[in-house]
Amino acid sequence: MALLEILEFPDARLRTVAKPLTAEELKDPALQTQIDNMFETMYQAPGIGLAASQVNYHKRLVVIDVSEDKSEPLVLINPEVTPLTDELESMQEGCLSVPGFYEEVVRPERVKLKALDRHGKPYELIAEGLLAVCIQHELDHLNGKLFVDYLSPLKRNRIRKKLEKQHRQVG
Repeated sequence: MALLEILEFPDARLRTVAKPLTAEELKDPALQTQIDNMFETMYQAPGIGLAASQVNYHKRLVVIDVSEDKSEPLVLINPEVTPLTDELESMQEGCLSVPGFYEEVVRPERVKLKALDRHGKPYELIAEGLLAVCIQHELDHLNGKLFVDYLSPLKRNRIRKKLEKQHRQVG
């Protein structure tokens, strides 16, 4: 397995809309390697979710594990999410592509997920709380959207400028 480079805001590649994985791609052993590498990268970061877009792989693929002990890995291939309630929940979110920043984001508190597992088998689940937030956050990535897009332009620009400054100092 290998650690993958996580793209950081404001990298334009994070705005790429991911394409669905095809039946052929689902059969390719390289997909299993990609999934394993994404889990390793996410756990190492450390994070609870990672969308393929964040590692410059622009396919509709997400890995999630919201458990404390890394025992509940979820693979979402070609995921679709439907809100199940009009009730919204505000939760502090962070992002591996926006390191060091945490802000309140409001999202539906209960959702239905339809996806394929790592072997291409369809499944559905009802999620609420942290898992629901994580699913919605990661699916936003697949659509080229970041949690900072939910913030005021002033906050978003402040975060962008701080990260650009950090990138200049490192690079």
